[in-house]
Amino acid sequence: MSFRTLRNVVAISLGCLISTAPVHAQFDPLTVQIQPLAESSLVLDIAKAGENLVAVGERGHVLVKQQDWQQVSSPVISQLTKVFFLNEKQGWAVGHDATIIHTEDGGLTWQVQFQSTEVEKPLLDILFFNENEGIAVGAYGLFYRTADGGKHWVQEFHEELLFPEDVSYLADLKAEDEALYLSERSALLPHFNRVIQLADNRLLMVGELGLVATSDDNGVTFVTQPFDYEGSMFNAIETDGAVFVMGLRGHVFKTDKLFSQWQEIALPVKSSINNAYITDSGSLYLVGNAGVVIELDNTDTANIIARRQGENIVAIESDNQGQVWFAGSKGLFQLK
Repeated sequence: MSFRTLRNVVAISLGCLISTAPVHAQFDPLTVQIQPLAESSLVLDIAKAGENLVAVGERGHVLVKQQDWQQVSSPVISQLTKVFFLNEKQGWAVGHDATIIHTEDGGLTWQVQFQSTEVEKPLLDILFFNENEGIAVGAYGLFYRTADGGKHWVQEFHEELLFPEDVSYLADLKAEDEALYLSERSALLPHFNRVIQLADNRLLMVGELGLVATSDDNGVTFVTQPFDYEGSMFNAIETDGAVFVMGLRGHVFKTDKLFSQWQEIALPVKSSINNAYITDSGSLYLVGNAGVVIELDNTDTANIIARRQGENIVAIESDNQGQVWFAGSKGLFQLK
């Protein structure tokens, strides 16, 4: 089996892991309704919107916490994977069917900005630099950019993140068969799982097959950073001049802001780590599969502080009272 063929097999296999059963993207007023148990169903992300929290998850569910969690109406039933707020009012959420929805009132009401059942790939993260300019990224190198606040989204293909042998393969294929070239290139890029903006305004994007890449031009071009691990990275966070990337089977790595020195952090479990949060005391909380919540202190020593068997935790955020909320396969909860 050639390397390129093997690369496609790996991409397809990992793609199946992040996909769910097909859902209809069209608005169906008989299906899109307020669900009494939405707070206990799959929730994939939480973000701050001023004094409130906003959470998103399966079947287009959006929940807002003011005093208590309340589900609000959503214009889609595609699974939502990530939510981002630029300020207390302007926010966006992304999900399956390349869905992008937008709010101008802190998450209380939402409108569709983009959606395509033909793409058949999930968007996994979204980041805005200001009220006009933003990017959305996802599976198999899915990458969209807007310059007008999301009224129009333009797809980009980041060839600089391909393996060298795939660049050569695509160049030969393009000369022979344009249609096959377009089909093949859509499966060769790795999944782009998370993109964050660092303190110095560079972008850091992590993903499948050990992808760690930075950009100093808001994602117009990326540079792959040397990283001696080929597993998927699901998230990244910056704290005190250091950067942590985390992902598959409990692999967490720490590097300096120049990405010149890497060290692996020893964890007491092999559960995949999905997200991270910096506490008021400066500790780093890591959350992951098998319901693990791990505290990493300022000496990089890891201790399990909770383990909720039978569920996966994918998001963590604090509200305006300083209470920490978790989200995952069994919904929203706090540690007792």
